Parts: sequence; structure tokens; C-alpha cells
Amino acid sequence: MANLATTKMSSKGQVVIPEDIRNRLNLQVGSQFVVVGEKDVVIFKSITQPSMKEFDKLITKARKQAKKAGLKRSDIHEAIAKARERK
Repeated sequence: MANLATTKMSSKGQVVIPEDIRNRLNLQVGSQFVVVGEKDVVIFKSITQPSMKEFDKLITKARKQAKKAGLKRSDIHEAIAKARERK
């Protein structure tokens, strides 16, 4: 399977991702992407939901960084209350 393919943009601005690439990357109907454009380069980066294991790692890392920064639960609760007041 090739990493390179060509495609065209429709009059509505839609671009078809070739089938072999969709299959290889396991892209499904409704897959979402971040699109970056610079000069003549367009990059599509698929957005995937983290697994629970990955999410747990992120939470653990965030808690360690918060503890290192000296944040307390009360600081978080205060920040949430202030943000809700602004709405």
C-alpha cells in the first residue's frame, strides 16, 4: 500500500481520502480532523478520543504538575466558581 495518492477537491470544497489510506488509517464515516494550511501545503490530522488508559495517564500527570505548582483543591474550586460567574 502506498503512502502517496492523488485526489481532487469538489465544487463544494470536499476532498476524498483514497480508500486504501482510509482503510490503513482506520478512518470511519464521521472521523474528525484538524486541518492546517500553509502556502501550498494542506495537512489533515485525525482527531481521536484517548483511551481510558491514556486519559488516566494524562490525569496523573496533571495532578503531579498541580501538586508541584502548589495548587490545592480549593484553588480549583475557586477558579471554577469565578469562571461560572463570568457567563
